[in-house]
Amino acid sequence: MAVRLKVGKSSGERAEADDKIQAIVTGMLREVEQRGEAAVRDYAARLDNWERPTFRLSEAEIDGCIQSLSPQALDDIRFAQTQIRRFAQIQMLSLRDVEVETLPGVVLGHKNIPMESVGCYVPGGKYPLLASAHMSVLTAKVAGCKRVIACTPPFDGKPAPAVVAAMALAGADEIHVLGGVQAIAAMALGIDSIAPVDMIVGPGNAYVAEAKRQLFGRVGIDLPAGPTETLVICDDTVDAELVAVDLLGQAEHGPTSPAICVTTSERIARELPQQITRVLARLSTAETALKAWTDYGEIILCDRKEEMLAEAQRICSEHVQVMTAEPDWFLERLTNFGAMFLGARTNVSYGDKVIGTNHTLPTRGAGRYTGGLWVGKFIKTHTYQRILTDAASVAIGEVCSRLCALEGFAGHQEQADIRVRRWKA
Repeated sequence: MAVRLKVGKSSGERAEADDKIQAIVTGMLREVEQRGEAAVRDYAARLDNWERPTFRLSEAEIDGCIQSLSPQALDDIRFAQTQIRRFAQIQMLSLRDVEVETLPGVVLGHKNIPMESVGCYVPGGKYPLLASAHMSVLTAKVAGCKRVIACTPPFDGKPAPAVVAAMALAGADEIHVLGGVQAIAAMALGIDSIAPVDMIVGPGNAYVAEAKRQLFGRVGIDLPAGPTETLVICDDTVDAELVAVDLLGQAEHGPTSPAICVTTSERIARELPQQITRVLARLSTAETALKAWTDYGEIILCDRKEEMLAEAQRICSEHVQVMTAEPDWFLERLTNFGAMFLGARTNVSYGDKVIGTNHTLPTRGAGRYTGGLWVGKFIKTHTYQRILTDAASVAIGEVCSRLCALEGFAGHQEQADIRVRRWKA
C-alpha cells in the first residue's frame, strides 16, 4: 500500500490563487481589446519598466545581440538547435497526406497544412529561457509555418542577448521585446505594431498561462500550462542524492512547482529529506527550490512497482523520470504523462535544454488527453472528398437520404435526393 510520507499543499489552496490570477488577466485582456497598443505600452512600462518607440528589434539590434555572445555560447546554441531540428524533421516524416478510394468511385483524403502565422512566447523575466526559443520557433519553422514571430520580456532592463540570438538562429521572422499578458494579448488580438497570429505557443508564468487559456478559441494554443512538475520514480538502484538533485532541478522553476518522489526504497524515502537539504546548500536558486519543495514536494513510499505505476498514473506529471531496474516496464505501461526520461543517465534538464525532444509539455493532468508541443501541433489536417461516377453518387445519396429522414433534416435530405433523381439510371 502506498504511503505518503510528505504531502504538498491541497488543490483547494491552489484554486484560490488561480481565481485571483483569472480576475487580473480578464481585466488586462479587456483593456488591451479596448485600447489596443496604448494599453500594451502602459502595461509594458508599468510591469516591466520597458518603454521604446517599437517593441520589434531591428536587424542591427538582433545582430548586436548575436555578436555579444561568445563563440562557445553560439556553438552551444547551434548544437542544441541541431538536435531539436533533427528530431522535429524525423517527426515530420510521420505525417503524410493520404488519399484512398474507399468504395468504387468514392475518394477520400486528407492534407496536412502548416498554420500561416504563429506567435511564440519565450519567458525571460526571471530566467532568460533561451531553450524555449528552440522549442517553439524552430519547431514551427520545421513544420512550414510562413510567419513565426517571437516575444520575450526584457531582462535586466534590456533585450536578453542569448534569447534574442536563439530566436534569430531558430528562424524567427519578427522578434519583439515584450512580455507577460500584454505580449500574449498583442499577438492574439493584434495591435498597431503587431499583426495577429493564428496560434500562440510557449511556456510562461501563471498569468501568461491564464491569458492563453482565456484567449483559446480566438486563437489556437499549444496546450494548457501550469507550474513545472516533476515526478521521480525510483528504487534501490539509485541513491538519494541523485533523486534530490533531479527533484530540485525542476523545483527551482518556481515556488509552486510540484516535485514528487515515488519509490519502493525505504532507504531513499528515509534519506531524501537530508539530501534535499545538502543539495540546496550548493544551489544559487535554493530559495525558490526550497519553497517549492516545502509547499509542493511529496515522498510516496510503495510496496511494489505496480503501486508506483498506479501513483504515476494518478499524478500525471509533466516530467516523469524513471530510475529503476526496469525503466522500460514503465514506458510500456504508463499512459498519463508529459515526457518520460528513462534511466539514471538521462534527466529532465537534458530534455529541457538540448537533447532534441520538446520541453513544452502538458501540466495539471493534461497529459491524460494531450501530448507536448511538436511539429504536428503546427499542422492542420484537413479532409476532402471526391465522387468520380454517377453510380457512386447515387449509392451514397440513397443511404444519406434515408439517414437525413431519420433525423428530420429536410434540406440535407434534398441535397442527396436531387443527385439521386438526376443520376440514377
